[in-house]
Amino acid sequence: MISYTVIARLIPKKTRHRFKKLMDYSDIRLDSDDFMGFILVFGFISSCVCAYVVHILEITHPWIGFVISFFSIEAIFYLTVSFSVDRKTKIVEEVLPDALQLMSSNIRAGLTTDKALLLAARPEFGPLSDELRRVGRETMTGRNFASSLMKTTKKIKSDNLHRTIDLIVNSLKSGGKLADLLDQTANDLRDQDLVKKEISASVLMYVLFIFVAIAFGAPLLFAMSSFLVKLLTKNMAMISEGMPSGDVMQGAPISMSETSLDPEFIHMFSLVSLTVTAIFGSMIMGLIMNGSNKSGLKYLPVLLVIAIGLFLVGSYVMDATFGSMMDM
Repeated sequence: MISYTVIARLIPKKTRHRFKKLMDYSDIRLDSDDFMGFILVFGFISSCVCAYVVHILEITHPWIGFVISFFSIEAIFYLTVSFSVDRKTKIVEEVLPDALQLMSSNIRAGLTTDKALLLAARPEFGPLSDELRRVGRETMTGRNFASSLMKTTKKIKSDNLHRTIDLIVNSLKSGGKLADLLDQTANDLRDQDLVKKEISASVLMYVLFIFVAIAFGAPLLFAMSSFLVKLLTKNMAMISEGMPSGDVMQGAPISMSETSLDPEFIHMFSLVSLTVTAIFGSMIMGLIMNGSNKSGLKYLPVLLVIAIGLFLVGSYVMDATFGSMMDM
């Protein structure tokens, strides 16, 4: 049996620490070193298979196929963990105002802060409920309430939660009215979420414009350009063959020669350009809608399928419809 932990230790300690922190923030309950070792082994084996397939089909050099597939697989795993962190954060921030208001109601009912927090751990609060129960258990066993509460920020990556916990801890230290503070914080968080939704709705037109330009405009233009290059290359070759050569053309003001532009290169360039455009376009869409370019990568598969599919279909239709012009 492969010891994934041993393999993971080949990675620099700083990188393993960052990955462990990311795993702690996610809802994936696996040991970070074991999971990292599995990712490396799976990526290496899969990349070897891809390199062999590339070598058999003679698509490109096997080493190029190995490197591209390895980094692609590692990026997919990393994005999977990262999206898990974002999903957990979104769930917590949606239920945080309700949890704060429930905790405030418990305090007004005469309960102590730790018991009010423990009773606020409703199952519908998801990951936040688990952390509230943990804080309640640790407090009941004699641990400091503030330190147990601060540990929550190491399990949930949320700026709103971090600021709220800071307010609770400082209020406990200064002896302020915690119930009023929790109610006001809950109202502020709801107002903040409402403003975010209004901003997302107002910039939706820009996102739709980017999506249409990448998924429909660019593929059709590339398909037309690819066909025109084929037509131009064919016509230039025919004109060059039909013109007299030798001493007859010496001193003529016009000379014709075959173009060295390869239509296959244009086809490959179009595919690469569409892929790069889709990657950066999806990141821009995520940045506009959610303030995070990483969140836009979930649109990337859809953009790639539509853009590349439309380019291939458009190229086929152009060749089938106007291809007779190339046999003039």
